[in-house]
Amino acid sequence: MRSLYVSVTVTMLVTLSLTLICFGLISDYMDRRYIVPVFDAMDQLQLESAQAALAGGGKPRLRSYMTALDRRFGTSHYLVDARGADLVSGKDLSGLLPPPPQDHSRGFIGNRFVVTRRTADGRYWLVSAGPQKEQGPGFNPYALVAIAGAVAVCLAAALGLVWPIRRLTQAVRRFGKGDLSIRAGIHRRDEIGALARAFNEMADRIERLITGERRLLQDISHELRSPLARLKLAIRLARTAADRDAALDRVERDVDRITALTSDLIEMARMEGEARALQPETADLAQLLRQAVEDCSIGPAPQIDWRLQFKGEIVCDVELLRRALDNVLRNAIRYSPPGSQIVVATQIEGGKVTIAVRDYGTGVAEDELERIFAPFYRVDEARDAQSGGLGLGLAIARSAVLRQGGVIAAENAHPGLRVSISLPIL
Repeated sequence: MRSLYVSVTVTMLVTLSLTLICFGLISDYMDRRYIVPVFDAMDQLQLESAQAALAGGGKPRLRSYMTALDRRFGTSHYLVDARGADLVSGKDLSGLLPPPPQDHSRGFIGNRFVVTRRTADGRYWLVSAGPQKEQGPGFNPYALVAIAGAVAVCLAAALGLVWPIRRLTQAVRRFGKGDLSIRAGIHRRDEIGALARAFNEMADRIERLITGERRLLQDISHELRSPLARLKLAIRLARTAADRDAALDRVERDVDRITALTSDLIEMARMEGEARALQPETADLAQLLRQAVEDCSIGPAPQIDWRLQFKGEIVCDVELLRRALDNVLRNAIRYSPPGSQIVVATQIEGGKVTIAVRDYGTGVAEDELERIFAPFYRVDEARDAQSGGLGLGLAIARSAVLRQGGVIAAENAHPGLRVSISLPIL
């Protein structure tokens, strides 16, 4: 069927119908197997007792016993002979007897429920006739109410199953049409809720990627415009300038800047879109830090002050952590005043290892501490342009840390800036 709601409803109703049929068959089997034999035994006992009363005390004793049965069960009881005549009153009750060769019966005759049983020698019949009407029609309204309630429950269950799926379908359709802010507002703890949460997580990531891509394209165009314009001007000057070496040096600086930008963009794109799974391995944290410092210490660099509270091994994705450390250290070196030092400290607390890198520069305004991890964000545009910073280093570090389930944050150390990386100990 094309409609899931109809399919689920029909399936539930078919299941309900099969359940009722099975219940009816089981009930009928239980009646025939257990309940009817009990009533047959009771009828046989009453017949034998009536026959004994007749033999032991004649009609008065039989009349007394039959009256007791009538009073006890609320029906009329008779002991009749083979022709159907009542032995107490002589009344003809042959119309209540079953046709031969049957020796017992149980059912409705007119508006009376009649039970009969014959003695083994065929001389007597016990007849019980009740004036009550058939119980079936009286029970039908309750059965209809029960069936209607079950159908209502089936419809409600089908609606409860299909309605969130329809909402999720609408959310997916709107998201596919470009509404990146849409989310599935379904809060359930079952599989449908898990599907909604998976969609929301997917939508969050896609929105971040698309938004980041748009922002990245805008930033790239902005970053490339200035060096390309200067490069074009330098080429013109190189053709006419008397000092062509100076002009070519300027060309080289702009080419180096474009090369650095391209390298950082490739690294950023790799961090944002890399689909490879984490590759955790055991590594010595102090050795990783020393290697990162050596890689960043080309040329004059501030002195490194090691304060390693934790010097053991950790389990991490070494390549991702190396990328984060490299960019954080380069950022600290870039903004450290001449003759100052950089403090690298590690500590372990609460199942996490924290690596803090502090410089003694001018720090960052409090309202910009979160924004420095955004791509191309630079606190001092003119100074960064002069020093060669492109505003991608901390963004790359942030991506590398988040990929491992960690947290990176910055705070002013007065003086200087402290960038802390916290990673879970796997």
